[in-house]
Amino acid sequence: MPGAAPGTEPAPGCDGSEPEPGCDPAAPVPLAVPRVPTGDADVDARLQRLADADHLATDGHVEVYEDVHRGLRDALTALDARPGPPVPVPPYRHRS
Repeated sequence: MPGAAPGTEPAPGCDGSEPEPGCDPAAPVPLAVPRVPTGDADVDARLQRLADADHLATDGHVEVYEDVHRGLRDALTALDARPGPPVPVPPYRHRS
């Protein structure tokens, strides 16, 4: 349907006029959400994995979302684990 919101189009092969062989109105319909590259290969691969949910029934989305979330969380954790420049230690000042 032209102008329909993403995810509301009829399933492939089903235009709504007449039932067609192989038409499954309950079939998953891709959301076609654009994914913009971040420049980080690991993060981009995780975000691309979200496209796998487009071909699954709703009950299969959770596994994909949890996998992507876990991978993104690991990528963020890795940023904290990278050693940075040492923090200068202030000289000890003895006050009396």
